[in-house]
Amino acid sequence: MGADRAPKPEVEGSILAARHYGVKVLLVGQESVVRAELDLHPVWRRLPIDIVHASEVIGMHEKAAQAVRSKRDSSLRVGLRLVRDGKADGFVSAGNTGAAMATAKMVLGALPGVDRPALATAFPTTQGTATILIDVGANVDSKAQNLQQFAIMGDIYFRTIFAGRFSTAEHPRIGLLSIGEEESKGNELTREAYKMIKDLPVNFVGNVEGRDLFNGQADVLVCDGFVGNVALKISEGMADAVRFLLRQSLQETITRQVGFLISRRAFVDFKKRLDYSEYGGAPLLGIKGVCIICHGSSNANAIKNAIRVASEFANSKLNRVIEERIAEASTLIAQENGKPVAVDISKVENSRSDDL
Repeated sequence: MGADRAPKPEVEGSILAARHYGVKVLLVGQESVVRAELDLHPVWRRLPIDIVHASEVIGMHEKAAQAVRSKRDSSLRVGLRLVRDGKADGFVSAGNTGAAMATAKMVLGALPGVDRPALATAFPTTQGTATILIDVGANVDSKAQNLQQFAIMGDIYFRTIFAGRFSTAEHPRIGLLSIGEEESKGNELTREAYKMIKDLPVNFVGNVEGRDLFNGQADVLVCDGFVGNVALKISEGMADAVRFLLRQSLQETITRQVGFLISRRAFVDFKKRLDYSEYGGAPLLGIKGVCIICHGSSNANAIKNAIRVASEFANSKLNRVIEERIAEASTLIAQENGKPVAVDISKVENSRSDDL
């Protein structure tokens, strides 16, 4: 029920995912509305698709904290309960990002050792690879310790989803997004985070500037969620502008139109590489479960690929690895600082309540 044109893209994307990937999809929302949209596509009755009723919807412009607490039967809350109770392996939403994150942390809980979950998204590079930017909006104010944890989660996520595809997947290059390459550059947050990430057992390449997001200089770029979301939105706007200006230029003369027809396949490929919907949604890393958050403007293709990402995430057991690596890093850093360590991470339980 979350996208700008809900439930049309969710329904169409789910049908595509059920067809292409063979996954079972539970459509969570107001049953009469969802069923009416489904019935426009009779093929759904032959696919592994079911409806789970949720009477309430959290809108894009509602205040997250208030909506999460007052709407106990929202599609966000009902869907995440399915994950918590083991009735679903992952959750996908194109709705209110703040509400999705708050509900996920409340219903599922954070992984032991993770202070704040973070959103990670992939960007294409000129090297034919991809760069993961983390965080892209889950936290508008972060501490250096949060960025240190983002670096660990980003490292594990890149290793998992690009294993066997990119040569750097075994030892991803972790960069800190800043305004200069020197260690002394940046604000107080980035300078402190630099020191903390440098102590991690990861392949840290230091500060990386914004222009390096697309050139493949680093595999994972770590930043505060405010900065990451601005970078994400600017990149999306630039991609749209490039496509528009290119199309406008190609239509100016007959000669250019003929040239476009001859090179049509190349232009289609170019458009596809810039299309955010090909990458699905952004996983919320650091929670006890799988939660993929999509753009509010997501189309059917974006939802289809978000379901694929959720399925791959669930099958990878990535959360278990994140938990182990966070614990290892915390122990290592404490030992290097000369502090005693006596922590059984398996006994640590983050607070989690559906009654808050």
